[in-house]
Amino acid sequence: MKTLRLILGDQLNHKHSWYDQDDNDIIYFMAEMRQETDYVRHHIQKVVAFFESMRNFSEWLEERGKSVIYFKIDHPDNEQDLVKNLKKLIKAHDIEKFEYQLPDEYRLDEQLKNFCKDLDLETEAFDTEHFLTSRTDLEKFYEGKKAYTMEYFYRDMRKKYDIMMVNDKDPEGGKWNFDQSNRKKWKGTPEIPHERGFRKDVSKTLEQIEEARIKTIGNIDASAFNWPTSRPDCLSVLNYFCENLLVHFGDYQDAMDPDQIYLFHSRLSFAMNSKMLHPKEVIEKVIAHWREHKDKIDISQVEGFVRQILGWREYMRGMYWMKMPGYRRSNKLDNQNKLPDFYWTADTKMNCMRHAIKQSLDHAYAHHIQRLMITGNYALLTQTHPDEVDEWYLGIYIDAIEWVEITNTRGMSQFADGGLVATKPYVSSGSYINKMSNYCGDCAYSVSKKTGDNACPFNSLYWNFLYEKQEFFKDNQRMNMMMSMLEKKDQKDLEALVDRAQEIIKNPQNF
Repeated sequence: MKTLRLILGDQLNHKHSWYDQDDNDIIYFMAEMRQETDYVRHHIQKVVAFFESMRNFSEWLEERGKSVIYFKIDHPDNEQDLVKNLKKLIKAHDIEKFEYQLPDEYRLDEQLKNFCKDLDLETEAFDTEHFLTSRTDLEKFYEGKKAYTMEYFYRDMRKKYDIMMVNDKDPEGGKWNFDQSNRKKWKGTPEIPHERGFRKDVSKTLEQIEEARIKTIGNIDASAFNWPTSRPDCLSVLNYFCENLLVHFGDYQDAMDPDQIYLFHSRLSFAMNSKMLHPKEVIEKVIAHWREHKDKIDISQVEGFVRQILGWREYMRGMYWMKMPGYRRSNKLDNQNKLPDFYWTADTKMNCMRHAIKQSLDHAYAHHIQRLMITGNYALLTQTHPDEVDEWYLGIYIDAIEWVEITNTRGMSQFADGGLVATKPYVSSGSYINKMSNYCGDCAYSVSKKTGDNACPFNSLYWNFLYEKQEFFKDNQRMNMMMSMLEKKDQKDLEALVDRAQEIIKNPQNF
């Protein structure tokens, strides 16, 4: 039976069982398409990274004797639309069966299901063999429970996969979670090893993207592109993290510094989200390295990393499939404002915002606290519509695929789901930013001042947010302390804070 198999751009799993068999009647199809580059305006490094990775994966398949049809963005037969391309190939090659791996984005899942319904031939969908849970495991786990507390899911995953366990029920080190040890501010020491990178030349791919007139955001150095775009590259990044960065990862995973792009972070998210690396092999490699170097690496460094992948990553994917498609429309706080223009330019006097945004534009990267407590915090405090926030986050970061972006942005960051993912909104005044970063010292604004022309905008925005949303949070136990402090505010002081915040919200270009 002549079979056409589709491989999407984020399905670059070298270890998938599809590739274990030899069958001359199977054609693999991959395509760079305007359908995928244009549904949101992506960072140029993100587009380049996916095209380069897909091309490398296609060559890997061909080296193993597979029959591959690959449409580059400028291929004359490329219809730039998935369904149109598939229909053309099915007809041209007398295809008798169509197979695909389950997409991780709802829009593609629907598109392929509808396409298969209309096909007059046999179709079959396969698992991507990447995640440690199925689409429905999270929903089953929380069935009958009142809240979706990630910690309990994470503990269950530790037991299920026997990861850092001393027996069937007890965690290694005596604690499930070392989060309290993962909140140190980096003050210049310990020294961060020089990020080695790969520095490959991607000028040809960039030129094809520009000739296709694909609209992108952000910047790129085409002669020194340093994201991993092949499995050997990805494994090198993993090894580098273990050997050089793991020793201090946990301590400083929440720290921020204007002169450090990556600090001790692994830069593995794109490698995993494109499926070039499997989450279990990453976890096992990190734990094995720790066991070999227990005299130098504390368990808190490792547990914090494992929790991000085994717990948070799988949890967010499960939440996505449990709550879509309605999740993408959630806006429980009824926020309606526009995202300020400086999110695309970094042209702002707020030092933390300028650095976090410029870093994102220059490197298609910011770590989770920069996303959550700087750019996300500001967007929520200024009551920006979550659609606007989603579009920016989905486009600007190299690892942003909707299943992981929207749950982190609309759920964790913007509280638009009303508390499904986070039990309280992740908002703060300038004091938290000052505590965890080195941004505030060189800022045009004073972090210690709440009102006045040189007061940190986050301070007044924070109290204004609590004031405007107090009806929504009055029954939230985790907000009791903040609501109590709000009630005790002097009326004149509160009015001054609200006036200052409204000025910032209405005229963001001035700040």
